[in-house]
Amino acid sequence: MRPAQRGLRDDRTLIAAIGSLQVTIQTILVVEPSPMERAQLSGMLTAAGYTVTVAGDGEEGVDIARRDRPDLILMEVVMPGLNGYQATRALTRSEDESLARIPVILVSAKGQDTDKVWGLRQGAIDYLVKPVTEDQLLNRIADI
Repeated sequence: MRPAQRGLRDDRTLIAAIGSLQVTIQTILVVEPSPMERAQLSGMLTAAGYTVTVAGDGEEGVDIARRDRPDLILMEVVMPGLNGYQATRALTRSEDESLARIPVILVSAKGQDTDKVWGLRQGAIDYLVKPVTEDQLLNRIADI
């Protein structure tokens, strides 16, 4: 390999490495109306070393996100009042850029392709279908 080619390759490697830098997730907001499922998700995440805040509905979730600025939000879709799609859209399309940049993962038993596509169109970075295993959840978070 010629020196000029080696330099180009080194630059590409550096650019790829910079592009793959990941956000460190420390605080997670769980928005889930079911107390049992909220406790289950919170327990998994706390045991894995995350700091967890919980909300019981979409409106409360949006309010907590605005106040606390978590590193990640796990959001149920089916909720009374402001549902998960609406709450996700309110967050990800906020004029407040730091709020809009918080990644949202929708977690729901609604598992049709149309549900997933609609969730992603609202700004979610992923859509996990319940029941979610601990490995599935923690590996997805680690990939952010």
